[in-house]
Amino acid sequence: MTKLLLIDDDRELAELLAEFLSLEDFDVDMVHDGEAGLSAIRGNQYDMVLLDVMMPKLNGFEVLKKLRVDNNIPVLMLTAKGDEIDRVLGLEMGADDYLPKPFSERELLARIRAVLRRIEPPTTKKTELLTHLDIEINSRTQEAWCQTILLDLTSTELMLLEALISSPGTILTKADLSEQVLGKKLTPFDRSIDMHLSNLRKKLPERTDEKMRIRTLRGRGYMWLDT
Repeated sequence: MTKLLLIDDDRELAELLAEFLSLEDFDVDMVHDGEAGLSAIRGNQYDMVLLDVMMPKLNGFEVLKKLRVDNNIPVLMLTAKGDEIDRVLGLEMGADDYLPKPFSERELLARIRAVLRRIEPPTTKKTELLTHLDIEINSRTQEAWCQTILLDLTSTELMLLEALISSPGTILTKADLSEQVLGKKLTPFDRSIDMHLSNLRKKLPERTDEKMRIRTLRGRGYMWLDT
């Protein structure tokens, strides 16, 4: 059974969500402040964290910052409705996705399943190892290497890298990447792919020939350079 940790100081909402998710065959633990959330993550094995932003002791951003020092567990941020700065900051700090409050239970379920699909092991051996130039991705172990360096990528960044190097020299639109990587249709003003790609760029070592790896084509999308 997939195990989730819900960190939210709204106890009534948390209990309702936990009950709903348990009916969908998830095992859900709840805590109600950031410090308790970090302690729970360090003491248990979870498949995913649902993390509220506004909480006592440690807010969601502080929890995410501490978590990303040594843990790449998938994180879905729960943000205030219409607060774009919260969503952008969460993505910059390594969140895999966000969901503005208030949200429907079905939308939450869809987002959880979309994130979890991205970390499922491949079903066939032919997709386990993907290489291009100095990049190597092992989908089974969820690891990526560049120039013999193990990259510290979130599950979303790993999927984005895999999508890019699978189609070198091809323009991938943000809409394509949103559906392929995030499992959702691109909506107006959604900067999720931009933020994940910015994080990925920062984590990739420079090419030995000093050429760029990813080209941005304004208004069109992104391209992984094949030479």
